[in-house]
Amino acid sequence: MFENILIVCAGNICRSPTAEYVLRDKVEGKNINVSSAGLTAMEGHKADQNALLIAQTHGIDMSGHKGRQLDSNLIVHNDVILVMEHRHVSDLCSRYPEARGKTFLLGKWLDDKEIPDPYRQSKEAFEYVYELIDSACSAWQKYL
Repeated sequence: MFENILIVCAGNICRSPTAEYVLRDKVEGKNINVSSAGLTAMEGHKADQNALLIAQTHGIDMSGHKGRQLDSNLIVHNDVILVMEHRHVSDLCSRYPEARGKTFLLGKWLDDKEIPDPYRQSKEAFEYVYELIDSACSAWQKYL
């Protein structure tokens, strides 16, 4: 059983916070802690406005999010680390070899689908990414 799940993207203002809050909602009542961080985080920044708005239309409140940088403490204290792209797996595991074996794509159960970065793109791009994240989080539910 996994107790601590970390979700990682690049800046920690679009994809990983969205996935954090969506997955947190899906595992509510299961005693699972879900958090997020970024490989090149925009520390202290709120979630991107488009990400906030799209999540809100789906009943997810991300207003409390603040970006934070990935560090070795987060790697050690999380049972599973979910990332958005294959290059995130490579980058993360090259920086933190101890993360090998517990780092997977968020889209693993969707045929290893990568989740593209919608930063500075249209609301439609954010909506598309939200739907991918929601589907990926739903797919992970059965394994958590």
